Amino acid sequence: MEVTVKKNIFEKKGLPVGIWTKCMKCDNILLQKDFEENFMVCPGCGYYARLGARERIEFIVDKRSFKEINAHISSVNFLDFPEYSNKIEKSGINDAVVTGEAKVGGYSVVIAVMDFGFMGGSMGSVVGEKIVRAIERALKKKYHVIIVSASGGARMQEGIISLMQMGKTSAALAKLADRRLAFISILTDPTTGGVAASYAMLGDINISEPKALIGFAGPRVIEQTIRQQLPEGFQFSEFLEKHGMIDIVVERKNMKDILIKILKFFYDR
Repeated sequence: MEVTVKKNIFEKKGLPVGIWTKCMKCDNILLQKDFEENFMVCPGCGYYARLGARERIEFIVDKRSFKEINAHISSVNFLDFPEYSNKIEKSGINDAVVTGEAKVGGYSVVIAVMDFGFMGGSMGSVVGEKIVRAIERALKKKYHVIIVSASGGARMQEGIISLMQMGKTSAALAKLADRRLAFISILTDPTTGGVAASYAMLGDINISEPKALIGFAGPRVIEQTIRQQLPEGFQFSEFLEKHGMIDIVVERKNMKDILIKILKFFYDR
């Protein structure tokens, strides 16, 4: 699995890459196999490594049940923004979200998972389009929807087009609500900017991983604006749960079990 960890230290010391890894927070040396079996969470300090979209899908859905949809859609440099096309090509993936149908505990769902590894998980035209198409698929098949967010917000290289996706995705979710189909929103570190200000916080149930940064503007910007010191833990998932913006904070190893219970409730009601 591809994960954000310090590996160059092992190359420098002549040790085989892929066997050991190093925690980004506490520098604890871990066996890669043990790290993966612990859902990419450091057993020493509890640090949650960021996951790519496909790694996260593997943790959440039933084995071999995921069927990707709209995989061919890729970004276009609408505004001739300098170097934007090159960044897209170098990323190795089409865009910042992967969508598809899957089963979770045997329950059919439509799922969209954002990938922070693609330009900080930024939301551009493709992210908005793929999420809306996923919701339309759910409406047609009468499936509930899961969206996993990991994003720095709207993509500046697409200007107003990226900002339009906020209203576009929110309108699609309103149709889902009208049909009494559930939207389960999972917020991971980080979920910020235009994504937090649109679909990520509109879930019928909002779930978060521990210690995830969630909010619109960053803490430093807010402090400079209001000229006051923010409370300890401000904008982290535990703080938001305490103040009613998150329904539940769930450890990564328990996420699938919680989703199964939620889906059982919605499908059996």
